[in-house]
Amino acid sequence: MDNKQLAGVVRRLKVAMRDLPDPSVTLVGKKFKSPFLVLISCLLSLRTRDETTLPASERLFARADTPEGMLKLTLAELRELIYPVGFYKTKAVRIHEICRDLIGRFGGEVPDDLEELLTLKGVGRKTANLVLVEGFAKPGICVDTHVHRISNRLGYVRTKTPHETEFALRKKLPDQYWNEYNALLVTWGQNVCSPISPKCSICPVNTICHRVDVTTSR
Repeated sequence: MDNKQLAGVVRRLKVAMRDLPDPSVTLVGKKFKSPFLVLISCLLSLRTRDETTLPASERLFARADTPEGMLKLTLAELRELIYPVGFYKTKAVRIHEICRDLIGRFGGEVPDDLEELLTLKGVGRKTANLVLVEGFAKPGICVDTHVHRISNRLGYVRTKTPHETEFALRKKLPDQYWNEYNALLVTWGQNVCSPISPKCSICPVNTICHRVDVTTSR
């Protein structure tokens, strides 16, 4: 698949997803317009479904929306507020660690630099890129399991890991699509282009998609 075909994919997906909800972290970015809250919601979203992540984020942010405020909450309070996100006990500890680090090294502000974000404990490339995109509206390519799977399924890249996919997209994906690519493919992956038996019969890009490694579909 070349970039001209990808442009057609993006156009069709935008139309098809007009009535579908944005991913939870995208919604947090739009609602709160805070890089810090985007970062925290990213952490909560790891290995957690959106329908759990968003309510947990909103419960927590109603109590604390700054690093200083988060540190005033006990770990028990944090755990109760974010439950039932995956690994909520570990994430409560990690939130405190990151808040202390932000205050100690960055004056309580979230850095807007990829390499500096990666120095925060528990922040990987996916989270760092998503904070840049949704928190700062800066260029970034966030690759999660949906972006990795669908980019390969379309035939746009040929990679084995999300890490490889990010760097392949950095070389190939036109700049104009960087900041919207993640939200588009995550939403599509959650609703139509599922890992097993994707809904190809209702997919508006089924005539463009190469359907790489798709053996069963609906």
